[in-house]
Amino acid sequence: MNTDPIYNFAFRGLLTLNALEKTSCIRKRTFTAQEGQEIINSLGINELDEDLVKTARKMAIVYTGVSAFENTVRKFVANVLLENHGENWWELKVMEGIKKKAESRRLEESKIRWHTPRGDSIINYTEFGDLFIIIKNNWIDFQPYIISQEWAEQIIRTIERSRNVIMHSGELVDQDIERIGMFIRDWIKQVGA
Repeated sequence: MNTDPIYNFAFRGLLTLNALEKTSCIRKRTFTAQEGQEIINSLGINELDEDLVKTARKMAIVYTGVSAFENTVRKFVANVLLENHGENWWELKVMEGIKKKAESRRLEESKIRWHTPRGDSIINYTEFGDLFIIIKNNWIDFQPYIISQEWAEQIIRTIERSRNVIMHSGELVDQDIERIGMFIRDWIKQVGA
């Protein structure tokens, strides 16, 4: 066994990295053009009305930003509460109504075993707007990161409104898209990713 402390430190680091790579902790997802084409073929997109497909593709780009932002906020909420209240943060710090709704969704989805669930964590079963309620009701934990409750509410509620338009096959105008981008950038600059 090597007793060199630098060697031991580096070797332990490599072992840790190897263990993490086998989990989902640091694995980065990739999406190739070939995979995209396979999905297009599977869905029969080339057989649909070309104008509707163009609109949907534009909104898909917007949805990508909105979806990533929504999950960024979920991750932020979970991380702050985990850091401040430990593993039982969901039971301790989330309001009963939100817990019941999320747990009911998870239970209902678990009955449909042939379909992919929306996530491993219970917070994935909350509505986007519920995240603001969790922030507001645990303001002392979030105050170091967020400049005001009103600011957070405006961003989450506005993006949620645009999200709902997209999710129900609607089309946003450029002004709405620009507002989403501005709010996402403001959040990232203030709170971080």
